[in-house]
Amino acid sequence: MTRPLHVHRYGPDTAAQVLAVHGLTGHGQRWQTLATRHLPGVAVAAPDLIGHGRSPWAAPWTIDANVEALAQLLDNPVVVVGHSFGGALALQLAAARRELVSALVLLDPAVGLDGDWMRQIADDMFASPDYTDRAEARAEKANGSWGEVEPAELDRELDEHLIDLPSGRVGWRINIPAMLSYWSELARPATLPPSHIPTTLVRATRTRPPYASDELLASLGQRLGPNLQVLEWDCDHMVSQALPAQTAALIREHLGM
Repeated sequence: MTRPLHVHRYGPDTAAQVLAVHGLTGHGQRWQTLATRHLPGVAVAAPDLIGHGRSPWAAPWTIDANVEALAQLLDNPVVVVGHSFGGALALQLAAARRELVSALVLLDPAVGLDGDWMRQIADDMFASPDYTDRAEARAEKANGSWGEVEPAELDRELDEHLIDLPSGRVGWRINIPAMLSYWSELARPATLPPSHIPTTLVRATRTRPPYASDELLASLGQRLGPNLQVLEWDCDHMVSQALPAQTAALIREHLGM
């Protein structure tokens, strides 16, 4: 059995209503602002995935191992919100344990991506996995997909996720070999959810090339029919950090609030 994940919990001390799954190289605390400011009164469970944050870093580093660990957190159906790699996990969880998923909210999901693209990203991470200092790490995010995120939110990200390394440099609180394995996992074909599960997919229009491909949308549309809602938002990849109020509204809709 997979060792338990570290979980950040927000809202009432009750069974989770929402399972929020972060993306590759992320952590569960990324959902804090969304949960505390925009979903008051909603019980949100936001785990660190395997190899991320304060969860176990031991192999195997696979979609299947993470899905098993996520299922262990749930005793009742929840709205599963998945960002990027978390979207791939959400789809797999819905397929494997449909009784635990009442609805899906997929935020720029990274699913079935091009293998050469993933190799290039993995090569880049292997060649340069860390930073000289906090300023360099902050600049990389601010000049990339975090450019639309409020500066205070970016500072919270650095406070939680950036750590000093034995080399004297700094890096994210992640296991690099695990990340390299996960880039390969993102090239796996998409797993489709059961046709009855209401699903909202947000595609970020400023992400190039898109993570949520036309092929993925077509496959989901064929499987889900009227149970699929596709939205295109004018933002970069960090959807819930850039547009937290709009993201919360989607979640409330699936909660019937």
